Amino acid sequence: MAHGGAPQIPLGSAKGVRVCVVSTRWNEEVCEQMRSRALAVAAEAGATVSEARVMGAIELPVVVQQAARQFDAVVALGCVIRGGTPHFDYVCDSVTQGLTRVSLDESTPVANGVLTVNSQEQARARAGFSDSIEDKGGEAMAAALDTLATLRELRATAHHRETDVCEEQA
Repeated sequence: MAHGGAPQIPLGSAKGVRVCVVSTRWNEEVCEQMRSRALAVAAEAGATVSEARVMGAIELPVVVQQAARQFDAVVALGCVIRGGTPHFDYVCDSVTQGLTRVSLDESTPVANGVLTVNSQEQARARAGFSDSIEDKGGEAMAAALDTLATLRELRATAHHRETDVCEEQA
């Protein structure tokens, strides 16, 4: 597991930001912990959170897409543990491509907090428990809020430039 290079993301105020956390019901203990960590980070930043639940990871993209149309940012949480068949690869690839597509199509930050691990032990180590080495639920929320702040800055700069051009032409 790669955890040594994770950046420290300073959370600014997310007051007025509406985020939807979409989490899966599979691997409930791990997903519930990631969900609680995401909610804690959102509360610390002052964001307003709504939630939705889906059965498994493959159902995430379609629900995340609807949420991306209604909220400022979306955090997708789940856990896919490798089994003895290629199913793991198909699910992980589909979910990753689906979430990426939703983010790009909707121009909305979508944080991919779906763990793709080889074992339950690896999942627990990344889920933000007190003895975990990573906090992927909290990190996903921080990434969504940080991306939203960056997009808002870029959009404000673009709007400012458009206003300047219109004033110059007048």
